Amino acid sequence: MKSFSRIISGTMTWGQWGKKYTPYEIQSLIEQTVYLGINTFDHADIYGGYTTEADFGSGFKISSVSRESVYFISKCGIQFPCDQRPLNVKHYDYSAKHLRMSVENSLKKLQTDYIDVLLLHRPSPLMESETILKVVQELQVEGKIKDLGVSNFTASQMSLFQQEVPLSWNQLECSLTNESPMFDGTLDHMKINNVGAMAWSPLGSYFKEKSPQNKRIKGVMNDLSRKYNCSW
Repeated sequence: MKSFSRIISGTMTWGQWGKKYTPYEIQSLIEQTVYLGINTFDHADIYGGYTTEADFGSGFKISSVSRESVYFISKCGIQFPCDQRPLNVKHYDYSAKHLRMSVENSLKKLQTDYIDVLLLHRPSPLMESETILKVVQELQVEGKIKDLGVSNFTASQMSLFQQEVPLSWNQLECSLTNESPMFDGTLDHMKINNVGAMAWSPLGSYFKEKSPQNKRIKGVMNDLSRKYNCSW
């Protein structure tokens, strides 16, 4: 039985928000990633201004990788003003209509029949757990999503939500430069309630800024790369 790889390949910068890879470059990157034992790909509907999922789907379609051998994660809930969606203001939308539309769009763009894990991208104070549960259950019965999780939720936000909705995962900012989930009760809550942890950007701000902390990280990482004869 397949299971999530310990390392998950994030696609946020594969498209318009970064490298702007062609479908053939994405095909090659997917095949190399799977060859290295990484079988899980993380998406969000807003990546690339609602374009990166389609870029990935085009590359995956021409790859030699079977859909059954990999996991697709996607996130939704943020309404992001951009060319593809000319909204007046950025906001959250967890209505049944928007959740279903987001999932249907992601399925079409990724060129797949199902999403392995759907994550609610960020918590909204206006979300209604009963509404979300109903549409999620419908989508699961239809075979369009397998599991539900959240992203960037605190312990109290998960606790409130779990009164109505079972959660499998929380994708959170937990890294070498942001260790707060280890001490603020977030990871404790997840452990107690059997919610899996996905840490996004596990190296934190290392590649984004210079600081005494990152200088210390560099020294440790250099020692580890020599020990394990690998690059980083």
